[in-house]
Amino acid sequence: MTISTRLYTYDVVSVEQTDLIAKAAQCLTKSFVGVDIAGKWVQEPMVGHLDIREEDFYLFVKEYIESTVDQGYCMVAQDHNHEVVGVLAGDTNVPEIIGEDVFQGSFVDMNVILHVLEDVDKRFMEAYQEKNGKELTDGKLLHLFMIGVTAKENRHEVIEQLGKGLIEKAIAEGVEAVYAEATNNKSLRVLEKYHGLKKYKDSEGHDIMHAYKENTRLNEISETIADGTYIVLRELNQ
Repeated sequence: MTISTRLYTYDVVSVEQTDLIAKAAQCLTKSFVGVDIAGKWVQEPMVGHLDIREEDFYLFVKEYIESTVDQGYCMVAQDHNHEVVGVLAGDTNVPEIIGEDVFQGSFVDMNVILHVLEDVDKRFMEAYQEKNGKELTDGKLLHLFMIGVTAKENRHEVIEQLGKGLIEKAIAEGVEAVYAEATNNKSLRVLEKYHGLKKYKDSEGHDIMHAYKENTRLNEISETIADGTYIVLRELNQ
């Protein structure tokens, strides 16, 4: 799948495109660890707040893409110089709840983020299964795991086209819903505005979220940037 606009070309990454996978991982890493884009600082708040080294995070992202790219849900935006300026990477696997620390050494703080994601994912799976009367299986839901945009021009176009491309592909392949963990206020607004995802509620009508103020490692994150990680979802094929 290739989509072209005035400034950028959008492609789904394949297993054989190892150089493109590396460039995609670099783009995501910059967006999460922190990068200045046209005088504006872009950063994922948990990654920025914790002690996470760029080289460790790059290896994590690259390994994730390599392990899921065969599913066809990693899309990149490239400029006229073939530089990757936007990435949306996802998968259709059932969330895996490990329940213990898995990262060590200089990457040990990544366990904090892992447990935040596992907290909301576990409650989401329970609520989704209760609502739909069946267990989740691989291939049923599209998980939009990571989005990063370093483009200096038409950033909103990049965000919109990346999500549109993967969601249209998911609809064509019979995926039931698309969901994501929105880790900050900006990502929440983006997912709602451009991709139609909404906060997902449990059986009691409560948002499924992990509040940073209740996490001893994350409670200094300003609520003006992020008050927690939310599960957001959009039903497809309805």
